[in-house]
Amino acid sequence: MFEKRPPIDKSEYIFGLRPIVEAILAGREIDKILVQKELKNDVIKELYTLATDHKIPLVKVPLEKLNRVTRKNHQGVIAFLSSVMYASLDNILNELFSSGKTPLFLILDRITDVRNFGAIARTAECCGAHAIILPSRGGAQINGDAVKTSAGALNYIPICREENLKNTITYLQDSGVQVVACSEKTDLPFYSFDLKGPLAIVLGSEEDGVSPEYIKKANATLKLPILGKIESLNVSVAAGMALYEVVRQRTLAS
Repeated sequence: MFEKRPPIDKSEYIFGLRPIVEAILAGREIDKILVQKELKNDVIKELYTLATDHKIPLVKVPLEKLNRVTRKNHQGVIAFLSSVMYASLDNILNELFSSGKTPLFLILDRITDVRNFGAIARTAECCGAHAIILPSRGGAQINGDAVKTSAGALNYIPICREENLKNTITYLQDSGVQVVACSEKTDLPFYSFDLKGPLAIVLGSEEDGVSPEYIKKANATLKLPILGKIESLNVSVAAGMALYEVVRQRTLAS
């Protein structure tokens, strides 16, 4: 049985070489660009350069995938628009330290479900998180569904899109931010660890959790207590529990 694909909101993508190039030049926020494999011309070269300069993920796909999105004259290129403005992690971190605030970030590793992402954003904003950090590839599309599920939180909490999460973790650690990974593959519970200082929490995909390379780089790997027979929590629930432990510790310390 074939998986039923959800209908695509046609307001959330544009197609055609020149319209996409002009959209980038005009400052439109683009989530990702699909380009037909082996497509080569001068405008494609310009598009590749612009995508690289603006840190926009560009994915080569077969023609059939493009045709599933639209049968109109897409010219081998479709761009999905983002419903949010992406922010600079450098700027956010500098502003937080300059104003004497204690940074709190979420790093989402391959969380692709739009509704999970929206729910995480909603809780993160309620808990006073300063930004959500995403990989430029392999994350959920930030579309209208994500904004709706977040109850509008994505209009307030900054989203940072980073090319290499491993390098981002190193950068945060070098900047004085402790990075902890949330995983059931440890014996150290969240509530036993000091979360009051500058902090970033890494959450992984529901299929296989946080990537081993990020667990290895993290300052600590922490778990949420599970007393029942099911071995893992929904990632948005785990995010909420971890964030509110941070809130609890920081509230008691203030």
